[in-house]
Amino acid sequence: MLREPTDVPGIIRFAVVADPQGAAFLIAKGMTANAPPPLPIGTEGTIGWRELYANDWKAVFPFYEKMFGWTKADAIDMGPMGTYQLFAAGAQPIGGMMTKPPQVPAAYWGYYFNVPAIDAGVGRITAGGGKILNGPVEVPGGQWVVNAMDPQGAAFSLVAPKR
Repeated sequence: MLREPTDVPGIIRFAVVADPQGAAFLIAKGMTANAPPPLPIGTEGTIGWRELYANDWKAVFPFYEKMFGWTKADAIDMGPMGTYQLFAAGAQPIGGMMTKPPQVPAAYWGYYFNVPAIDAGVGRITAGGGKILNGPVEVPGGQWVVNAMDPQGAAFSLVAPKR
């Protein structure tokens, strides 16, 4: 546990934890009976894809399977980069995981935020002082992604249904 459970009174209880390979993430539970309904998949500004760069994805997948009930979906052969394993919560894949390349210093989770169009998202990133690290790239399924860094050095990514 990286941060003990903490309450935001009347709103949420959360903790910051890490998987057995050190990738940190937050777990949370709402504290209100009148929570709004979940937003539809693809809603602008919400997380559209989750991606784990693990020390060894095959060794850590059972942890997530046991903790969250995730199941394996398609696996994509990435050649020298190894296998990109999609995972699902229910019927639809919600993310992917792979063994990180040697130049990535530690296991980590990355998140892709939904935007309506990737080129417009790139424009907002650069106008705001951010940098594009990779992309835009079309990924299997026809979506577009870009990996970026904000002006303070925090990495993030965008995903969009069109260029």
